[in-house]
Amino acid sequence: MRSRLTIRFHALVERFFPERRLFLRSDTDTRFIRLRSETQAVAFVGLTALMGWTIVATAILLMDSIGAGNFREQAKREQVTYQQRLNALSAERDARTAEALAAQDRFSAALRQVSVMQTELLDSEARRRELETGIDVIQTTLRDVMKSRENATKRLAELESDLKGEVAVARASGDDATVNLLTDALARVAEERDQVIADAQLSLIRAAEMQAAIETLEDKNDRIFRQLEEAMTVSVLPLDKMFEKAGMNPDRILDEVRKGYSGQGGPLTPLSFSTKGDDAPSPDTLRANRILNQMDRLNLYRIAAQKAPFASPLKDAFRFTSGFGYRWGRLHAGTDFAAPHGTPIYSTADGVVIHADWQSGYGRLVKIQHEFGIETRYAHMSKIRVKVGDRVSRGQRIGDMGNTGRSTGTHLHYEVRVGGKPVNPMIYIKAANDVF
Repeated sequence: MRSRLTIRFHALVERFFPERRLFLRSDTDTRFIRLRSETQAVAFVGLTALMGWTIVATAILLMDSIGAGNFREQAKREQVTYQQRLNALSAERDARTAEALAAQDRFSAALRQVSVMQTELLDSEARRRELETGIDVIQTTLRDVMKSRENATKRLAELESDLKGEVAVARASGDDATVNLLTDALARVAEERDQVIADAQLSLIRAAEMQAAIETLEDKNDRIFRQLEEAMTVSVLPLDKMFEKAGMNPDRILDEVRKGYSGQGGPLTPLSFSTKGDDAPSPDTLRANRILNQMDRLNLYRIAAQKAPFASPLKDAFRFTSGFGYRWGRLHAGTDFAAPHGTPIYSTADGVVIHADWQSGYGRLVKIQHEFGIETRYAHMSKIRVKVGDRVSRGQRIGDMGNTGRSTGTHLHYEVRVGGKPVNPMIYIKAANDVF
């Protein structure tokens, strides 16, 4: 059976590869090499396999080369796109910063304008009170003058009657001196009566003028009141929302600020024009006091904003590299800001430095304790510029950006903790962006 299969296979191979002989001739001898069919078949298969492998390998290399070129081009395109995106984010951040500075300038200008308007309002209110007092005096004087005029008129009538009788008696008796004396007295009494009437008319005119001046002042006060009320609405409501968005109860925060604020008196003192304890305040006084309460609230908000971390820890160009939340199964308790090595880092609120040293994982770390139970942390610094116990202000430089501790590149790891628990720092920064 094997011989038959072998014979058939040999015949099939011999059909395609007949036996050949290669003759090698020299000057003295002739030799030949016998190439059997099986040898030729093996050589053919080997050459074919080698050529096929060469073709496949060449194709793979070409495809890899083309693919690598595409990958490089794609990587370049993605890098360009990423750079453009970073530039756009940087430009947007700069624009936001400029808007925040402009808004803060407008806020300060509005506050100064409100103070000026408040001073004008107080002066106007005092002037109105003086005019009202003057009118009361004039009206009292006018009533006295009217009574005096009535009395003088009665007295004049009596004197005229008496004088006429006496003049008639004097004329009848022929006493011209007495007649002249009585006539002069009668003329003087008539002049006094006319003077009293003229004084009464002048008092009425003066009272009308003062009443018109009071009405003008009331109109002016009403305009000032409306402007102040609008300014307070525009200024206070966004601050209410800012603290609410940051998860802070505005009333509780203001109460805490008020307890620690020793300032008193000055323009924010409630208005009180009455000198009598039993006089009820006027509607304008109540309206002015409501505005002053709003201004006091605005002032307390300004103080509270300095004590809460609403500012950004960086003022130079930066990019966000990692946000707050879980990653790789662990909580990333802050926000990462990337910028060049040595970029200045600033305190985001007023506070006291409670840690300024190396800490495992954080590298060079600064911790600042703020009001309202808030603590901020600034990690991976290359240099620390404060020490424990220092009181720092919002915007004060506390260190330089670095790559210390457990870090894969130069960046700032920024944390905000309330009551010891980490919260998202961007809540405060975004809340302030809507106002400042």
